Amino acid sequence: MKKYVAIALCLCTAIAFTSCKSHESAYKKAYEKAKQQQAIEQQPTQPTTVAVQPTTTTTTTTKTTTTQEDANVRSESLQLIDGAGLKKYSVVCGSFSLKANAQGLQSKLKNAGYDAQIALNPQRKFYRVIATTFDDLSAAVSSRNKLRSQYSDAWLLYNK
Repeated sequence: MKKYVAIALCLCTAIAFTSCKSHESAYKKAYEKAKQQQAIEQQPTQPTTVAVQPTTTTTTTTKTTTTQEDANVRSESLQLIDGAGLKKYSVVCGSFSLKANAQGLQSKLKNAGYDAQIALNPQRKFYRVIATTFDDLSAAVSSRNKLRSQYSDAWLLYNK
């Protein structure tokens, strides 16, 4: 009888140690899913084309021409959560699934002198932190380029 108990105890111990495998593949799947979600988030929701006209900027000493070809603009429909109001073109410095994270970046931008706002994309359930908002594309592009020195992922958004 003692032999059977000892054998059963050894068998249970062996099963317990073999079932404690690393779930590395589960972590890898979660990482891959997050990467895919990030890639989807960075693509526009609907393929939209915004007609961009070249603009000419004139100064008193020289005349320079700036084209807005690098103005990659995403188009989304947003709901304003906190802020004064959105215009046609906005510069987004961050996107968060948690509102608290968005509020943290908003306060950081406000301390830096920007009129930061938070808007919700209800389809993707992401809070967009908008640093600046403009009616004209060229002003939005120059603001985005300025913000990219601190926020390298800053991008342009066209509010539907």
